Amino acid sequence: MSTVPTGIFASGSEAGRTAPAAAAWRITRGGFAVLRRTPPGLALAWLVIATVVLWALAPGLFAGQNPVAGIGREKLLPPSAAHLLGTDALGRDLYARIVHGAVHSLSGAFVAVTVGLFAGTILGLVAGAKGGLVDILVMRLVDTLLAIPTLLLSLTIIVLLGFGTVNAAIAVGLASVASFARLTRSEVVRVRGADYVEAAYGSGGTFWRVLWRHVLPNSLTSVIGLAALQFGTAILSISTLGFLGYGAPPPTPEWGLLIAEGRNYISRAWLTTAPGIVVVLVVLSANRISRSLAGNAR
Repeated sequence: MSTVPTGIFASGSEAGRTAPAAAAWRITRGGFAVLRRTPPGLALAWLVIATVVLWALAPGLFAGQNPVAGIGREKLLPPSAAHLLGTDALGRDLYARIVHGAVHSLSGAFVAVTVGLFAGTILGLVAGAKGGLVDILVMRLVDTLLAIPTLLLSLTIIVLLGFGTVNAAIAVGLASVASFARLTRSEVVRVRGADYVEAAYGSGGTFWRVLWRHVLPNSLTSVIGLAALQFGTAILSISTLGFLGYGAPPPTPEWGLLIAEGRNYISRAWLTTAPGIVVVLVVLSANRISRSLAGNAR
């Protein structure tokens, strides 16, 4: 009977490796295997999202220039080695402003999705689980919210709350509550009739215990996919509000505000092109990832 050599007598690629190094190698090899099986479009989408997340977490590592202080004699410069995307009308580096603006746009989108996901999930969960009059009242409220254009509803809320990135994010999040509530309610209605839910009730489970331990976890897969989709939509909505002047005030390097500032010089410099491309790439990437999550859910 042959034995498999171990430790310092191991052969092949594992020879001489310590246990942590071997484990790290297996994880790395598994990661490359997953990347090879990932469609190119999905891999590119994850790369775009990862890049802007790194911009938001550590902007100083990617752009050394000051995003809010400019040099008057360097205004409206074309792209060069010193300024990768050129400068704006105040001599500020456009690439630095885009990189530093990621934290405002992404944090705003995160707040918006969190607000919509939390409030919408609670409404949909209660409506789908309770049924009857509660379901009717909640869904009529949802239908009313869905009948109002999202941008108009966001503008109405932000006028009540006041201007600023946080208020714009809350407004966008409240405007998305209806979408989360409708999807959650449909998933809860589908799950609550399953055999394992009936068995949980038959075993003495209370209404709220069964709802928390069985109905909610099995209803969230599609909702998480919608959250990924709403993340891209939230970035677009927050950028739109910033473009209209309802978001972060100058000189904050928010993406929508960058597009608005550059429109006055569109005939002389492409100041709106770079931030516009970044917004489009992030939104399309979030949509691609959400479609992947929705497909896995099925």
